[in-house]
Amino acid sequence: MRQPVCLALLFLACPVIAAENWPQFRGPTGDGHSTARGLPTTWSEKENILWKVPIHDKGWSSPVVWGDRIWLTTVKEQYATDAPKENAANKIPKPDWIEMYALCIDKNTGKVIHDLMLRKQMKPDYCHSYNSYGTPTPVIEEGRVYLHFGSHGTFCVDTKTGKTLWERTDIDCDHWRGPGSSPIIFEDKLILTFDGHDKQFLTALNKQDGKTAWFKDKKIAYTTTNGDLKKAYSTPTVITVDGKPQLISPSAEATVAVDPNTGDDIWRIHHGGMNAACKPVFGHGLIFLSSGHTANVLAVKQGQAGKLAPEAIAWKTTKAGPSRPSFLLVGDDLFTVSDNGFASCVDAKTGKQHWQERLSGAFSSSPTLSEGKIYISDQDGKTHVIAAEKDYKSLAVNTLDAGVMASPAMVDDAIYLRTKTHLYCIKKK
Repeated sequence: MRQPVCLALLFLACPVIAAENWPQFRGPTGDGHSTARGLPTTWSEKENILWKVPIHDKGWSSPVVWGDRIWLTTVKEQYATDAPKENAANKIPKPDWIEMYALCIDKNTGKVIHDLMLRKQMKPDYCHSYNSYGTPTPVIEEGRVYLHFGSHGTFCVDTKTGKTLWERTDIDCDHWRGPGSSPIIFEDKLILTFDGHDKQFLTALNKQDGKTAWFKDKKIAYTTTNGDLKKAYSTPTVITVDGKPQLISPSAEATVAVDPNTGDDIWRIHHGGMNAACKPVFGHGLIFLSSGHTANVLAVKQGQAGKLAPEAIAWKTTKAGPSRPSFLLVGDDLFTVSDNGFASCVDAKTGKQHWQERLSGAFSSSPTLSEGKIYISDQDGKTHVIAAEKDYKSLAVNTLDAGVMASPAMVDDAIYLRTKTHLYCIKKK
């Protein structure tokens, strides 16, 4: 067992706060909103760190929390010789094999409860050094956690015993640059997204036994035959329209909506772009989408069906939109942070810009909200805290020793933030 570096274990008594879980990517409601209270605004390696535990090997998955346990994934890459260095194109050869791990950590102490090697795979598909084989965030519920590594495997683990209840290693897709889409739960189904170089599809597995409930080829009418321009990494969102559920799944060039019970088509819209990774959010009768690398933000009207015409777009911006950090909708305001650090606030109903500011650094982590404050971490280890208001206000910039690719979990009065090397519990002392 790897033991945490406990910087402090004693803190002043405080009022009891109702417990909350953080069961999936972007939290309980999947949109980056937290009900956590009393979170610190400032911290450093020496301030407001309750505990810090090293995470072995490499993985960008965000932590999920259920009860007193935190779960995340990591992957060991093994080469026949020492790992080769990146070349000028930032590309390294494929590892000879990988080992996929699930880690369970006590949220109060940082103690490692489980460090489970789920599977060893020989000759895995290529993964870009910017990405990781362990990028998809797990999803958790009472008694079970679902851990996803794209086409390299999906596993259901008993959260108490650490026993693997079922696994699927037969779902084939060439991610081309590694996996990125996180699983979500809908009723009795685990829904997975595969937007690869060769195939682009959705599939739902029965939670109980992992068997396929439905499979849906997206059948997007691409304008290219280049598979590199067909890949994407988005996690879907389920909304309810006229009393019926819709699963919204952004892809390269288009976004599709299907019935999460069956996979049947509801609507689709073509908007161009590739590498889309933003998780959609919705409100005010609109669905907010990103076109990926072309950095457009679109507000699509709800209640549509079939192949949507341009008139289905209520408004659109054409610059400084994100392809990786997801949106944050707060009341009438939509907050975004672009990959290269342009933070923006626009009117969600009209797209009119309230402000735009350049933050230092590059970003993959998604913004998270607590008590009117937005937390967003960059790849250098800085977390910007800004006011969720129509006028820009920087509240703090906090720095840790390593960069951040994952999004935080916020539970009770603590932030659980994963850097490239450690998991932190950030809490007022």
